[in-house]
Order: sequence, then structure tokens, then C-alpha cells
Amino acid sequence: MELNKLDASVLESFPKPDEAAIEKELREALAQYKKKIVVLDDDPTGIQTLHGVSVYTSWDEAAIRAGFLEENGMFFLLTNSRSFTEEQAARVSEEIGKTLCRVSMETGIDYVVVSRSDSTLRGHFFLETETLRRSIESHSSKRFDGEIFMPFFKEGGRFTIGDVQYVLEGDTLTPSGQTEFAKDKTFGYGSSHLGEYVEEKTAGAFKKDSCIFISLDELRGNDVAGITAKLMGADGFRKGIVNAVDYRDVKVFVTAFVQAALAGAAFIFRTAASLPRVLGGVPDQPLLTRAQLLNPENQNGGLVVIGSHVNKTTKQLEALKQSNAPLELIEFNQHLVVNPKLLEDEVDRVVKLAEVAVSKGKCAVVYTRRERLDLPDMDGGAQLEISVRISDAVTDIVRRMKARPGFIIAKGGITSSDIGVKALKVKKALAMGQIAPGIPVWRLGPEALFPGMSYVIFPGNVGGEETLREMVEGLTKNN
Repeated sequence: MELNKLDASVLESFPKPDEAAIEKELREALAQYKKKIVVLDDDPTGIQTLHGVSVYTSWDEAAIRAGFLEENGMFFLLTNSRSFTEEQAARVSEEIGKTLCRVSMETGIDYVVVSRSDSTLRGHFFLETETLRRSIESHSSKRFDGEIFMPFFKEGGRFTIGDVQYVLEGDTLTPSGQTEFAKDKTFGYGSSHLGEYVEEKTAGAFKKDSCIFISLDELRGNDVAGITAKLMGADGFRKGIVNAVDYRDVKVFVTAFVQAALAGAAFIFRTAASLPRVLGGVPDQPLLTRAQLLNPENQNGGLVVIGSHVNKTTKQLEALKQSNAPLELIEFNQHLVVNPKLLEDEVDRVVKLAEVAVSKGKCAVVYTRRERLDLPDMDGGAQLEISVRISDAVTDIVRRMKARPGFIIAKGGITSSDIGVKALKVKKALAMGQIAPGIPVWRLGPEALFPGMSYVIFPGNVGGEETLREMVEGLTKNN
């Protein structure tokens, strides 16, 4: 049965509890929670709500140990597993689980794992959390009672109401299963109801009726005791589905979670970007300014690389093309991926054009052809491999840049990850904050291709039609 769309005004219809009381209870709970928060990010956009947090681009023992030994209570490991095959994702999850156990035992520091993924429900669910559970339980004495599933992400317009995941489109809340994201060729799905989604994605291993549902009535009633009791009743790695339309809902839930954890309950999280901010106790911060992001000594133009093909990104690109800012628009023909020599020539062409533009103070906008390359008789795994080859070619454009851009904006999760890790050679970055709601910025480390540069990670499914244009105009000199 197809679910109805909702008017966005419903978001303001829920009771508003005492915010001060909720904050006080949350602070008191977090003061007792001493575990290191390890966030495994399946693309670089998971820091969409955070600042002052380290992001490690590898998950080897040295990186994990460095994260454990930080004074900060939370760190991110960028796995970029949304670009992996199922086999690769499972192997990495197994490896990380094993290493977490070893480092935790060596340092004496306990931890909680957050598997951060897409608020529109794309990714390796539930493969990653199930593999992590098995790996950790086989290499330590830890045992997990359940998995918390919370895809709420306010900044991106993703809300969970009545156990259904909605995507805000204009003034309408659309069930996620009716959006373009559900038609993803690799991670497509049909169920908007999260209990049904669990049953669909686990092939019936976990039934809808086995899930523990945390309702908005309970959260808006600040029923911490009742929610805690529900969590304490979890067993067999059952899925706990949390509704939310605002951060106050996350705060009430985290307070209850901490109470359950202190009483001995153990969970792995599968969430979008909002929960890590609350669980980590990260305070609000204003949006980043031009002065914070640009080096006044560098007179070169910026570089924008657009790889995402979701409809929202295409509309944002079209709006950018109408800008009066000094731009050099460069289309990259990724369809040449079927001919390696022609693809290499195309990379050469784009690099030369981008170099000239950046050196002259113009912003080079490199974008892939908007028509998707869908080859007939190709399954999801093969389509993913083609996407990776295209991403490698786009990455090579940035890697070969000699002129240091004033800034870099990468559009799309896989695109931004590959550019950050493969082209810019980032090992550890600092999450500076957000340039616009849901759009994070890294400060590149000293080991990077362009040390100290501001690197804007612009998710494909975030922002309004004018967001990219406004951002580029705000950062581009002589505008």
C-alpha cells in the first residue's frame, strides 16, 4: 500500500516539551557516559552537524589508536563503504571490529560504535552492523542486545514520523520509498516504513513486528524511564527504530539510551548525521564565513567538482551556470569510460582547462555529463564498478592540479571521498563546521596535497536549488 505524502506543517504540530529540562537531563546523562564514540562513516558527509572532530581516512591500527588516545571523546573513520561491493564492505567491517577490540584492550578504553550512513536509506544495511557485531563479539567479551536505527537528519530535511521515513521536498513530506533515492541502482528499496524496510533489507531475518519502536509521543512526553525500559528489553540484536522530527527528540532518546547503557544494555547504532552530534555533546556553532575559509594570500580561483547525478544536484548545477561570478564551466564526458584511451585524453583536456582558469582567478566548475551511463544487462555490482572507474577519472583531474585553488568544493558523497583520500592524500582532517546547513568543511592536514586548504564536502542530496550558486559566489573573488 502506497503511503500518503504529508504537508510540511505537520512538523510544527507536535507538543513542545520543556527544552531547558531536556538539556539538563541530557548533560547529566552524558557526564556519566565515558565511552569513546567511534563513528564509521560510509562517505565523508557524516560530519554534517559537527565541528572540532577528527576525521581519519584510514582504519588501520595506527589511526584507530590515535583516535582512542585523543582527548576528544569522539572521532570519525572514513570507510567510504557506500562505494564498496558487499564483499568489500563486509571485509572492512570485520577488520575494523577486530582492530577496535585489540586497541580497546590495549588502552583500557571502552567504546560505542556508530555506523553513520544515508538519511535516505542507501547503503549496506544491515550487512555492516551485523558484520561488526559478529567481529566484535568473536574477538572480545562484548555482547550486543540490539541495533539502534535512527535515520533522522533535520538539516537535510529527513524526518521519521509514525515509523515512516520522509524526505522534505518543498512544502511536502514524501515517503522515502517514493523518492528518486529509493530507485538507486545499487541500494534501491521499496519500503518507507522503517520496520518494513528492516524486514526487506534483512530478507526476513528480522521481522517488522520484532522491532522496538520509539514513538514521538514518548519522546515529546520526555518519557525517559519508559524508553529506557524498552531498550532494556532488547535481545537478539533486535532493531530499535527511533522517530524524530527535531533535535529535542534526539536529546530525549540519547538520555534514555545512556541510562540503558549504564544499566548494562549494549547497542550498535545505524544512524544519519544528527545523532553523533547529540551523543558526542557537540555544541551549536554559527555557519563558517568566507574569512574563516579562504587564505587572502592565495589569489587563485576555486575548483568545483560535481559528480553526483541525483536530480537535486543537476538543478543546483543549472542554477550555478546562471551566476555572474567568474566561472569556467567544463563538462567532463564520463561516458568515455568504455574506452580507456579516450577517457585518458578527456582527463588531460579537463586538467588543462581547469589549470588555466584557476591560475587566472576564475572558479573552474568541472561537472560530469548529466546523462547517466546505464549499460544494458548490467547488475548493481557491475554498475557500481563502472561508477568507481568514473570516480577514479574525476579524482585524477584533482590529483594532477599543479595550481593551488583558493578552495575546493566536491559535490557527491563518493566523489568527495575519493577526491579527499586519493587526490588530496588526506590522512587526518579537522571538521571545521558547516558552510551551509548539512554541508561540512574539512581543514586539510599538513600531509595533504594542499595543506591547510578548506575542502567543502557537498552531499548530492542536500541543499536547495540555489545553495551551490550562493556558496560559490560567496567564496569566489571579484564577485
